[in-house]
Formats: sequence, C-alpha cells, structure tokens
Amino acid sequence: MNSKFLNWFLFIVLSFIWGSSFILIKEGLVSLNAYQVASLRIISSGLVLLPSAIKTFKEIPKNKIFIIFTSGALGNLIPAYLFCIAEQKIDSALAGVLNSLTPIFVIISGAIFFHISTAANKTFGIIIALMGSLLLFLSQPGFAQHSNALSVSLIVLATLSYGFNVNMVHRHLQHVPSVRIAALALSLNAVFALLVLYFTGYFKLDFSNKGILLSTFFSCVLGIFGTAVASILFYILLKRAGSIFASMVSYGIPTVAIIWGIIYGEQVGWKQVGCLAIILLGVFVANRNAIYHVEHHQKHT
Repeated sequence: MNSKFLNWFLFIVLSFIWGSSFILIKEGLVSLNAYQVASLRIISSGLVLLPSAIKTFKEIPKNKIFIIFTSGALGNLIPAYLFCIAEQKIDSALAGVLNSLTPIFVIISGAIFFHISTAANKTFGIIIALMGSLLLFLSQPGFAQHSNALSVSLIVLATLSYGFNVNMVHRHLQHVPSVRIAALALSLNAVFALLVLYFTGYFKLDFSNKGILLSTFFSCVLGIFGTAVASILFYILLKRAGSIFASMVSYGIPTVAIIWGIIYGEQVGWKQVGCLAIILLGVFVANRNAIYHVEHHQKHT
C-alpha cells in the first residue's frame, strides 16, 4: 500500500474514532459519574490488550517500563478523567473543538521540555490558536451567567498532557513496537482505574437498571475503540509520519465532534465554527513547514 495513502487513511480513521469519543462520554455520563466512565474506559481498553501486555512485559527492556507507564498516564489515564469531569458541564462539541489545541501543545511542550527549536511561524501560529480558544471560551451560550471556566481549563490541561506525551513517545520510545506501547501502557494504568472504579461504588450499583447498563456499554465502547484501537493506530501513525503529522489528527476530530453535537441537539452556532476555524488556522500556520516536509517526503517514498 502507498505510504502516503496509508498515513492519510490512518488519519481519517483516527479522526472519526476520536471525534466520536466526546459524544460517547456524554452517553456514559447519563447514568454514571465522571470517574466511573473514565475508569471503565481505561479498564476495558486494558483488558482488550492484556494478552499482548503480558507478553510485552516479559520482553521489553526494564528501563522502558516506567516511560511506557507514564505515557499511558499522560496520553490516556489523566485526560480520560479530565474530559469526563469537564463534559459534566460543557457540550461534547465544545470539548471536541478545544481538543484541537493538541498540536499547539506539542510545539509548546517540545520547546520547553525537549529543547526543540521554535520557529517564528510556530510562535505566530500558537498566538492565533490561543486567540481562537479565548474567543471560543467567550462565545459559549450563556457565558455571562456561567462561563464554565474550570471545565474549559480541564480540557486545555488534557491537551497539554497529550502534547507532552507525543514528544515523549517520539523521543524515548521510537524503537518500541506500537502495539506493545499501547498494550502495556493501558494495562498498567488499568490497575489504577480499577481502584478508582471500586472506591466510587460502581460495583454496588443496580445492574438491572437499563440506564446503568447502557452507560456501561457506551463507556466500554469508548475504551475499546476510542482508547485501545485508537491508541495503537496513533502510535503507528506517530512512528510512521512523525509527531507533528500525527498530532494533526486534531484537524479532523473537532469536525466529527461538531457533527455529533448537531445530531444530538447541542448548541453549535456560527460563532463556535468560526472559532474552530481560527484555532485550526493557528495550527496550520504553526505546522506549515512540517506539513510541507511531510508531503515532500511522502512524494519521494
């Protein structure tokens, strides 16, 4: 299969899976609390990949295990809780749009923590994207009555965690197979999630209740596809095309999230779409040299 075609195919599939994750969170929150939904997401993904994780644990260099665990925490565990807590107060479409800040935080965390040079266009793009985010925050329906500042901040913190993880994987796990990274990272973090699930009283719930069963189902679908399958695909894309291109999947995610938001009757207007366009313009400006080099490289492979 053509290398360029495969990279873009992975890009589209990831956009759809992750773009649908925000509405699945909403469905999980119908009858469960945020900590239960996030915990079920991580646990179900860890169980799916457990056979691979067991094999990986025996074969992987011991000095890589902590890094892989940290990658799972930063790229899955912590953001899972942050998004679920935030979506108790804000629409799924807004969460999906704010998730598009991930490439910006790839650049920022890369410059601060990994000493990656930041060109002028990256700085300008960051400014544009952050301006778009601020306008999006101010354009929320009912902003004057309730700004949901804390919930929005949690989403931003989650994208920062994603951005740091992208750089860390690219720097320290380049030679570890993608499936092994995802399997071990999610399985190790599932232990913590199981403890959280237990102490939230999930196992004392009435499982004859249809609402609880449905929310559990959606949370597990979120974990299996939105975390386990998507994480493997993301690691593959990351190692095939590099950190900048992989993080650009955030271009497609908000579009899918907005479509789901409209279907579910959320308040999505021209102001929110316009702010998304500004954010994505900033992401494009910040990454335009990287995009050119990726395209140039793919034309010659």
